[in-house]
Amino acid sequence: MNEIWGPENPSIVWHWLIAVYLFLAGLSSGAMMTALSVEWMNPQKKAPWDAFVRAGVLIAPLTIILGLVLLIFDLTKPLNFYRLLITYNFSSVMSLGVLLLLFYTPLSVVYAVMRYRNALENSFLGGLMKVFSGILDWLEAHSLWFGRLVFALAAGVGVYTGFLLSAVQTFPLYNSPILPILFLASGLSSGIAACICVGLLFFEKEVSQNTTKYLLTMDLRVIPIESLLLFALFVGLYFQGGEKAIAAITALSVGAWAWVFWLGVIGFSVVIPSVIALTALKNHAYKVNFILLNAVSIMIGVFALRMYILYAGQLHLGIL
Repeated sequence: MNEIWGPENPSIVWHWLIAVYLFLAGLSSGAMMTALSVEWMNPQKKAPWDAFVRAGVLIAPLTIILGLVLLIFDLTKPLNFYRLLITYNFSSVMSLGVLLLLFYTPLSVVYAVMRYRNALENSFLGGLMKVFSGILDWLEAHSLWFGRLVFALAAGVGVYTGFLLSAVQTFPLYNSPILPILFLASGLSSGIAACICVGLLFFEKEVSQNTTKYLLTMDLRVIPIESLLLFALFVGLYFQGGEKAIAAITALSVGAWAWVFWLGVIGFSVVIPSVIALTALKNHAYKVNFILLNAVSIMIGVFALRMYILYAGQLHLGIL
């Protein structure tokens, strides 16, 4: 148990709350990029919006806000978090990440408000919506450019979650340029899966089978990319030799976290989705239960990846 959660292990600096934050930030990034991609497929570029647009713009702000709340409570002095918002060091990855989140988080909320505008205007928030109607009208008139800005910020958040770890020089497993790309790809995969789940479960009447199949195809194409990035991560570390080679080998073969990698990461995010795609969803058949199973499996696998990288990176220091 200590090896997994590390309460008595002095080498564990970042605990599971950080892994949850990294997962939620990547999920938010992927969900927003997915929603915008689907929205841009809409030839009319206006309501009614696809179920996966509604799902994505709802998931994105909720998950990033929840992740930030967890991150704040994980701080030694959570009441002093505001200092991060007013003090910047542009040579620090963490400081740049805070600046990125400072823009992305409120803009993701604004974009969600734009896509749920009709529902909000007919709710108890109708009066407040009238106050901001002029701003919302202007943003809607420039929604393509606004969407591109939000998409770029979302992609930045996805990459940043990997840079946050890769900038740490003391842990060999973190110190790879592959990590930011891997976290972006896996975040996109989890975002697509989350949009599929929420869209099918809560916006069933607005679901398009063609869009569902498009997203399934898109997610299945990300799987080999993730696999290739994982292969490149460990092969790259191995051929650098020294402590990095030892850390890579032990992380894949020693202890509980090796099992998490092979069963949790590879099993849930690569093997199970591939088997489902080749059997139940062959030729992209529209079978809701298997689609949901595929999506849930991918999200479990992506979360396992965050947990694995965070803990294995701190435990395996390349020391025999």
